[in-house]
Amino acid sequence: MSLRLLQHRASDGTRSVILADCDVAHFLEGVARTTDLARRAIAAGTSLAQEARACPVGASVDLAAEFAAGSLLAPVDHEDPAHLALTGTGLTHLGSAEGRDKMHREAAAAAHQTDSMRMFLEGLEGGKPAGRGVGQQPEWFYKGDGSQLVGPGEPLEMPAFAQDGGEEPELAGIYLIGPDGTPFRLGFALANEFSDHVTERHNYLWLAHSKLRRAALGPELLIGETPTDIRGTSRIMRDGAVLWEKPFLTGEDNMSHSLANLEHHHFKYELFRRPGDVHVHFFGTATLSFSDAVRTQVGDVFEIEAAPFALPCRNPLTQTAGDASAPLKVRVL
Repeated sequence: MSLRLLQHRASDGTRSVILADCDVAHFLEGVARTTDLARRAIAAGTSLAQEARACPVGASVDLAAEFAAGSLLAPVDHEDPAHLALTGTGLTHLGSAEGRDKMHREAAAAAHQTDSMRMFLEGLEGGKPAGRGVGQQPEWFYKGDGSQLVGPGEPLEMPAFAQDGGEEPELAGIYLIGPDGTPFRLGFALANEFSDHVTERHNYLWLAHSKLRRAALGPELLIGETPTDIRGTSRIMRDGAVLWEKPFLTGEDNMSHSLANLEHHHFKYELFRRPGDVHVHFFGTATLSFSDAVRTQVGDVFEIEAAPFALPCRNPLTQTAGDASAPLKVRVL
């Protein structure tokens, strides 16, 4: 099993970082955050894996027990949540156009291809440019800052105005911007990008509204390698039983865009190369329960698992209380 980093918080609030190598996991002494380790590696000109292996090793860890106890955090965060960006790309996976096209076809009510299908085909043709060329730009969206990052076991909360809260099983790239503005990819995490597909189906131009800001990461940061073929399972549990379950594919072998092309079209904006910032970028999916006419409800539990990750991305669905019909008041000064 691959090398992974996890963030841990003890009952007294003390934070630690765990290095998991195959089936063995240990605390790393003197490291409180994944980003602390990453900054050391950038300064030393080494890799994150090398820096982690160079740390003094502390006590061994039972990852399954710590996960069950709720002691594991999202594998990356930032001391100032405003300096963490949640963003993503869509229509990036082979087969991803099918569900989206079906979602938008009735709304389009025309014989020509939907915008979704056109964008997918353009990515299929130009998303993996040869050599060092720049490929077709993908669909892109912004979700929020670090305040919207949901950790292992924490609830994914729908706003009161949401019409749906559906899972999106994905791989997320984790990045830290170096002192000179260079983006450094730290690794990958399992993710649930979480969206309101009813709102999106109504009108494709409501895509930005359909991104419900919150998004979840599994507890592990995969480091030291770039996975090209990941095969996992996405499921929804209701009242302790499986309501829906389906395999999903991710990794570059299963995508219409290369990771390098997706990264270029995100980080080409100088705004996203601000030194010290953290980025969590969702690479998209081709598998949605909504495409199978599943309607989620409060109390459902989303569970996404895939090797080489040992632990799932698991989160219950909740909803904010409130009257969605009451307009938000803005005061004039």
